[in-house]
Amino acid sequence: MAYTVLLVSDIQTDAELIKNTLISAHEDPPLIKRCNTLGNALALVKSKRIDIILLDLYLPDSKGIETFHAIHALVPSTPIMIICAEDALASQAVELGAQGHLSRSHLEHALVPQVLSGILQRKKAEQALHGELERARITLESIGEGVLCTDELANITYLNPEAERMTGWSRAEAIGKPIEEVFNLLNSQTHQPFPNPVRLVIEKKKALAIQGNSILLRPDGYRMAVEDSIAPILNINKKLTGAVIIFRDVTKTRAMEEKMAHLAQHDYLTGLPNRVLLSDRLTQAVSYAKRRKTGIAVLFCDLDNFKHINDSLGHLVGDRLLQAVALRLRRQVRASDTVCRQGGDEFVILLLEDDTSENAAITAEKILRALSQPYLIDEYELHVTTSIGISVYPEDGADAESLIRNADTALYHAKNKGRDNYQFFKEEMNARAVERQSLEVDLRRAIKQEEFILHYQPKVNLHTREITGVEVLIRWNHPTRGLILPGTFITIAEDCGLIVQLGQWVLEHACIQARKWIDQGSPMPIAINISALEFRNVHFAQHVKNILDQTGLEADFLELEITESVLMKDVNTSESILQQLKEIGVQIAIDDFGTGYSSLNYLNQFPIDVLKIDQSFVRDISSGNGNDIIVNAVINMGTSLKQKVVAEGIETRAQLAFLSKHDCHEGQGYLLSKPLSAVDLEKVFMQGRFLHTRFN
Repeated sequence: MAYTVLLVSDIQTDAELIKNTLISAHEDPPLIKRCNTLGNALALVKSKRIDIILLDLYLPDSKGIETFHAIHALVPSTPIMIICAEDALASQAVELGAQGHLSRSHLEHALVPQVLSGILQRKKAEQALHGELERARITLESIGEGVLCTDELANITYLNPEAERMTGWSRAEAIGKPIEEVFNLLNSQTHQPFPNPVRLVIEKKKALAIQGNSILLRPDGYRMAVEDSIAPILNINKKLTGAVIIFRDVTKTRAMEEKMAHLAQHDYLTGLPNRVLLSDRLTQAVSYAKRRKTGIAVLFCDLDNFKHINDSLGHLVGDRLLQAVALRLRRQVRASDTVCRQGGDEFVILLLEDDTSENAAITAEKILRALSQPYLIDEYELHVTTSIGISVYPEDGADAESLIRNADTALYHAKNKGRDNYQFFKEEMNARAVERQSLEVDLRRAIKQEEFILHYQPKVNLHTREITGVEVLIRWNHPTRGLILPGTFITIAEDCGLIVQLGQWVLEHACIQARKWIDQGSPMPIAINISALEFRNVHFAQHVKNILDQTGLEADFLELEITESVLMKDVNTSESILQQLKEIGVQIAIDDFGTGYSSLNYLNQFPIDVLKIDQSFVRDISSGNGNDIIVNAVINMGTSLKQKVVAEGIETRAQLAFLSKHDCHEGQGYLLSKPLSAVDLEKVFMQGRFLHTRFN
């Protein structure tokens, strides 16, 4: 594309020479415009794009260097060539910004077009370079990362706005300062300065990444985690001219990483180390103890009856209780020991360095006392205890896994011994644990294959000697072990969550049997023990109704026995469930009465039909310890509340005589009859429903 030349001159011959020279030298000659005066020229350049100006400094309306000033001020970026015979004046114009000058004696020279073309090409190159530089400047000024440049001596030469914000230095203040003063880096662990990496980059002429533990210290004292890279700046001859640092603020990112790392090894609720961190610390402790020939102890703690609090008062209260427990546990051990939340309501404590069994026992006793104190959570005063199992290194295990496993085994035995106590691991516990595990496996199979049978223990009217009903008792007919009594497997079923399934089986098959006796002309009410997990199930009442509907058994032939302790754990919920059951029409009995902590007010409030005196009171009626007074009081109370009273565990004639004398309504026990199979009980029915020979 042809360029446009503005010739500003009032000398006709000069104009003709320049036109002829430019036109003859180009296949596509430039467009030439001419003005005779400065005024006309200024008007033209305001309205038209001009690529180059050939300017005579002596015009009718302007003389000398002022002519150049006037037009250069209006279009400073347009190249101007001076036409002048005075070299001194032309040189002055060049110093002020003109591109050069043409002598009048050489206006027709063939080099003139080349000179003008060269000027235009150089101008285009300059404009292109300026565009690139401007784009680079805008980019550096607007990016979200800090950019900082130095010279070869590591003195600051440039900061972009983000670098100014991050370092706390303005560009004007920072220019010329040593890198260490403006970009002051500290070690995040020690918070001490370390050699600035810019010096190393300049020395090695190689790019480096800023260390991941770097902190930038600003003049105002603010500390910012930074990371990124530093590279040397080389000129076209590969000579070092400085370095450039590109860096960003990673304070939030690093804080999040640290938080995630913490959460990976700590319990979110209590802030205690979790099982991952415990395993690591325990492994290190074993390794250290092995080298130093010292001992360590592991205490495995489990809160007693925590599930009841969680279920009855809600998870928010339960969570706050766990937090309070965690705080108390930390206060019972040294700073060098580890308290871990294993999960749920389980905690593990690692006692370090020379901890003997005696020291472990002392700590366990402190924990038992501390955790048994009341907890005030919201408006509730809560009471919990804990059971603790203890294993010690090296006696009870040579590695972390063995120590945890054996402490857990000891914990199981602490719970079996009544809870709220601690037990040390003993080798024979493993044999019992293996036996228990084997029974659990067999129990799961037994439920699927229905290896259970029901026995029925008669309940007898103590005045007429008539059988008034039966208590349903489950037996496990194990294929290799033979008949197993419930005391061996019921606890296992509760611990592994099978008790609800097992209870449903008992309820269904007992109702089927009761319906069969009715159809045979021997109607017999049945009483079934209900576990805590069954009773608390939200669908329990509906399930009872479904079983009655399916089997065709009238509701008043079914009595459900619920222990006093289960009812009192959550009085409001218990009352609601009991009302649902009474609406169905079943009978309700409090089993093991006297062993719990019920209020007489609740006994009257609950829709109770039967009180069953616990066999421990019946057994000691004649012992002289006052149990006879308790039994007599229960009989009188039940009678006053219009509730039937049944004595459990009658084994001697003296017990029977006392109960009959004090008008206890019914009783059961081995003196009267042991539990019978359905077939054997039917034989008794055939002889009449009286058991004269057993106690007359």
